Amino acid sequence: MATARAQWKGTLQVGTLTVPVALYTAASTAERTTFNMVNRKTGNRLRREFIDPTTGKPVEREDQVKGYEIDPDNYVMIEPEELEAAIPQSDKKLAIQAFVPSSEVDTLYFDKPYYLAPAGPGADAPFAILRNALERGDVGALAHAVLFRRYRAVLIRANGPGMIAHTLNFDYEVRSAASAFAEVEDIEIKGEMLDLAKHIITTKAGKFDAAGFTDRYEAAVSELVKAKIEGRTISTPKPGRATNVVDLMEALRASAGMKKPSRKQAAPSKVAQPSKKAG
Repeated sequence: MATARAQWKGTLQVGTLTVPVALYTAASTAERTTFNMVNRKTGNRLRREFIDPTTGKPVEREDQVKGYEIDPDNYVMIEPEELEAAIPQSDKKLAIQAFVPSSEVDTLYFDKPYYLAPAGPGADAPFAILRNALERGDVGALAHAVLFRRYRAVLIRANGPGMIAHTLNFDYEVRSAASAFAEVEDIEIKGEMLDLAKHIITTKAGKFDAAGFTDRYEAAVSELVKAKIEGRTISTPKPGRATNVVDLMEALRASAGMKKPSRKQAAPSKVAQPSKKAG
């Protein structure tokens, strides 16, 4: 088995404790089926070019520069050396600022996961001390570092014999839920409806197993490519028709595996109405 290649090496630092560490990619899309754009007539792979819309001519790489639009079609140009000078320089340190309960960090802020492991002579013992402390305290370490040319906030947590370092989205990158939930009614659910919903959750309780989730899109695309190579045709199953749920209580009973009560036993079910709160 090939040895994993570290994406970043530096030190994990808290107070006077310094641990040589390395980051390894924990999630990758490299195994997905990928395509190139090809000329249907010639079968040749297409090449991407940047075209000046006024001259209609391709722009050579040395003449391509980043630009920030300040007015329509009016840009301030940023030279590569100017951008380089403005970016914080990496000191190869993951500097821990604080320890926080893991449950307090909303998963909305999670960006990319990396495996964090000891690297270099003498790293194993201090790494183990910090990892065990995080695990026993059920806390994560909030750190900052310049990673891959960007200043990043990182949440570090114990995971098996090592740690997971999750880069975090900054607050300005996470959108407010207010607009998405603006039209969601505040409905008060109680009585049998709530009991049935709780029963459904209890009977279908389980444990998270990522292996149980299949990337059906990737599987379908991979099978399509394989069939094309072999000269086969594949049939695509048609989705079933959606059914309209008329009786909410009946749907809850069915989901809970309960029989529909007789007409004599059944009381007319009513969907809970929005609660009227003073405001």
